[in-house]
Amino acid sequence: MPAACDSVLEDIEDIVSAEDLKPHDRQFVRQNVFPKVRKRNSQNAQTDDDPPSDSIIPGVQKIWIRTWGCSHNNSDGEYMAGQLAAYGYKITDNSAEADLWLLNSCTVKNPAEDHFRNSIKKAQEGKKKVVLAGCVPQAQPRQDYLKGLSIIGVYRVVEVVEETIKGHSVRLLGQKKDNGKRLGGARLDLPKIRKNPLIEIISINTGCLNACTYCKTKHARGDLASYPIEELVDRAKQSFQEGVCEIWLTSEDTGAYGKDIGTDLPTLLWKLVEVIPEGAMMRLGMTNPPYILEHLEEMAKILNHPRVYAFLHIPVQSASDSVLMDMKREYCVADFKQVVDFLKEKVPGITIATDIICGFPGETDEDFQETMKLVEQYRFPSLFINQFYPRPGTPAAKMHQVPAAVKKQRTKDLSQLFHSYSPYDHKVGERQRVLVTEESFDSNYYVAHNPFYEQVLVPKDPLLMGKMVEVNIYEAGKHFMKGQLVSDARVYTASITKPLAKGEVSGLTEVSKR
Repeated sequence: MPAACDSVLEDIEDIVSAEDLKPHDRQFVRQNVFPKVRKRNSQNAQTDDDPPSDSIIPGVQKIWIRTWGCSHNNSDGEYMAGQLAAYGYKITDNSAEADLWLLNSCTVKNPAEDHFRNSIKKAQEGKKKVVLAGCVPQAQPRQDYLKGLSIIGVYRVVEVVEETIKGHSVRLLGQKKDNGKRLGGARLDLPKIRKNPLIEIISINTGCLNACTYCKTKHARGDLASYPIEELVDRAKQSFQEGVCEIWLTSEDTGAYGKDIGTDLPTLLWKLVEVIPEGAMMRLGMTNPPYILEHLEEMAKILNHPRVYAFLHIPVQSASDSVLMDMKREYCVADFKQVVDFLKEKVPGITIATDIICGFPGETDEDFQETMKLVEQYRFPSLFINQFYPRPGTPAAKMHQVPAAVKKQRTKDLSQLFHSYSPYDHKVGERQRVLVTEESFDSNYYVAHNPFYEQVLVPKDPLLMGKMVEVNIYEAGKHFMKGQLVSDARVYTASITKPLAKGEVSGLTEVSKR
């Protein structure tokens, strides 16, 4: 295949054109797409016994996809699966039977990257073809363990899989731009395979406006790039037409939405609320304190809407202003408290989730005690505790590190504090309205959420899945409540149409028309 510069294939949607055959009729014929390929060196070849071959027919193999990380990463994985399935590949849950492993990585923490690296090794030992995707190759493509392997950044997939199947090594990285201005990610009306047919994850923007000294994700996702409101509303409408009953809005920082395109988050949310059907719900994603401060009044009104979960994830990271300054978080602890106090007053019962990093470089015992006091004061029902790991290439990696034993002890102390209180005991005996969307990890219950996005386990009755029901709370644990169906309660069918089957591709009609 002729070689060309990487910019020929700007994004995954560029492989879909008016001249394309319909997805399931497609053969490996495409005009105007010329990815740069190179043959593997013997040291890193994925299948040393099988030399590269252009005679292999792509589009018929089985692909296993593994995704690490946040809901944004999971949405990317769903789009990748949809693109591949639309072109004939079979997406399988069985890694052993797969011809190729697509590993979609997360670069937030060292353990996530370690799992990613170990999966690469396992794939190679099993003589599997491998394509590496996500934030790790986008942020640091020259890592030794990535050499000789096919790599895509955050969004590109089909062409790389095809060339890898044939034994070539392909690298397609970079970010999409228009006249020098960075655009958002993949087109929102592309096919995708939802991990849960009832839940649509919508990325409202990519990248962020900050430069946190510990963050590697910025290297991968780049600066803020927001999707237009009309495209996001259309995506929500399409999702509900495909049987979705819950949408999650996600990004690296939802609060910053629209600052690059002359709009803001509340404006988007009011437009989305208009298209949410009765019984369906919307969950807002993570927002940093500085941007939500600008919109507290409007956000309180939106979070009180009956079709919006009264839930917000606001990472504080530390309760020490000096640590926050070293992190370059662009707010102080008083800002965070102002946001939380205001929302707790204006949105009764709201769930505030937060993140804390233990052992950031320079954190003193006094700094850490301030964080402990904050948790004791607010008793967050959802708290993500992270021991600090220096990420290569970040400013924080070059700072004076807190000893490992100290970091470990602080993480343990904070975890013990978190587990010392029970956030849901006082709710036993309540009658709650919940939306049932998932199965529990142990497969013994269905998982529902009440209006505050608190987890409620309900009986595993297939008639309840995708329904809005009322339950009596009879038991509470640290992370959940258990509810029994109220016999005289009305049951809402939240989906306006029958949901897609698990593994079914959404948006195929639209792609076929292009």
